[in-house]
Amino acid sequence: MSGVVGLFGGSFDPIHHGHLLVAQAAAEVLGLGEVRFVPAREQPFKAGGHAASADDRSAMVERAIAGAPGLRLERTELERPGPSYTVDTLRALHAREPGTGFVLLVGSDAATGLPRWHEAPELSRLARVVAFGRAGDAGRALPPGIELITVPAVEISSTAIRERVRRGQSIRYWVPDAVAEFIAARGLYRDGAG
Repeated sequence: MSGVVGLFGGSFDPIHHGHLLVAQAAAEVLGLGEVRFVPAREQPFKAGGHAASADDRSAMVERAIAGAPGLRLERTELERPGPSYTVDTLRALHAREPGTGFVLLVGSDAATGLPRWHEAPELSRLARVVAFGRAGDAGRALPPGIELITVPAVEISSTAIRERVRRGQSIRYWVPDAVAEFIAARGLYRDGAG
């Protein structure tokens, strides 16, 4: 496939409506025909690991984007041992899809730490790096070479969702129904992990 593809990485532990809204907004603002969700097998900066397994997190992404045009699950990081370095993912995708351009989508908070990422100087050579943030983030100092786009602010976090599940509270409207059903069926997040 040639063209330009957005890559939206993260834990997605679990994926929620805020993630989906960011992907849709970024696709529209940047004119992307496709945004791929890239669940990390093992995030280098995530102390203590993930609350749900890589398989469960990827299954939740699949359920969340089922039938959504232009949204896809990218399994590259799931298919190799961790830690999941973005630079390795970009190299693998370039090797697999030589005619494709990539836009790396990162939250504006994560973008400020981008210079500390593994082989950080290579990232901008392998992809156009675009940070997304709320309207109030316009004044945030980003490292050189990173663009900033504005996306709607949604106050939903995976941490809050895991806590709601642990407390036995509803997560309806926080996550797609198919994701809520999967979490319930698998008994995820009930033990207080994460």
